[in-house]
Amino acid sequence: MLHLRAICPAESTARAVEVLREHPGVAHLIVHHGVAVQPAGDLVEADVAREAADEIVDALCDLQLDHAGGITLEALDTALSDAADKAEEDAPGEGADAVVWQELVGRTGEEAKFNLTFAAFLTIACLLAAVGVVTDSAVTIVGAMVVGPEFGPLAAVAVGLVLRKGELVRRAALALLLGFPVAMLVTAGATLLGEKAGLFDRAVVNNAHTVDFVYSVGPFSFVVALLAGAAGMLSMTSAKSAALVGVFISVTTVPAAGYAVVAAILGNWDRAGNSVQQLLVNLVGIVLAAAVVLLLRRRKQRAAGLERPLSRG
Repeated sequence: MLHLRAICPAESTARAVEVLREHPGVAHLIVHHGVAVQPAGDLVEADVAREAADEIVDALCDLQLDHAGGITLEALDTALSDAADKAEEDAPGEGADAVVWQELVGRTGEEAKFNLTFAAFLTIACLLAAVGVVTDSAVTIVGAMVVGPEFGPLAAVAVGLVLRKGELVRRAALALLLGFPVAMLVTAGATLLGEKAGLFDRAVVNNAHTVDFVYSVGPFSFVVALLAGAAGMLSMTSAKSAALVGVFISVTTVPAAGYAVVAAILGNWDRAGNSVQQLLVNLVGIVLAAAVVLLLRRRKQRAAGLERPLSRG
């Protein structure tokens, strides 16, 4: 279940309540008259089945509540209520399979922004990858995979392509195009300092083989990227968000970026080039698979008559 809160101008409250009252996927409808201060109006609350949320939010947006008021959704971990159980039973479809498109656009849009936090996480991840390379430590490479924040913008690119939201695609692409060079430049500087300080030996790094998988590009590199992209988008569009951790550990985007930097600093241009190729293969594979998953889920919703046109971003 999801908890919905809508701030309504007084003249729109009756229609908003009617929308919620008539939908079978709604329970616990509450109206607080005159409690909203900014923007002024009434507060309408309800618990809605996840599979009904997209249709309900779109109907409320048709009343211009997203402009004249405000609409928020939050997940409910526990709902002990016969009315809630009935709403979930009566709503068409399955909650785990439901895509709340407005939520998805908002979530990916937020994660697609290039900001200090994104740059910091990506830089830390690349530094961890570089440490994993110079110490020949697969465990540290896995740590870099987990820390890397790049799946957010990649998912945003896929969402923007499928929903034809050019601004979302541009913003996400900019985050990646700025984030990776910044992280790699910082990592390059740290690698140079580490070599001059004698923290690692050039010959030892060139002869290490435990982390060779990072720059070894082959058919399975693309297969893994496709599977990871599909799993990641399924996780983002359903209630199975825990699967995202597995996606992070599956792909070698950040490790490839870190390896490319270390190899370039050490003059091993073959490995640097292969690492960059690995990075590109993973980025393209993730976006492609994520977009295909979205297209298939959208087609399924359209076939079931559950999707309405998404015109707002």
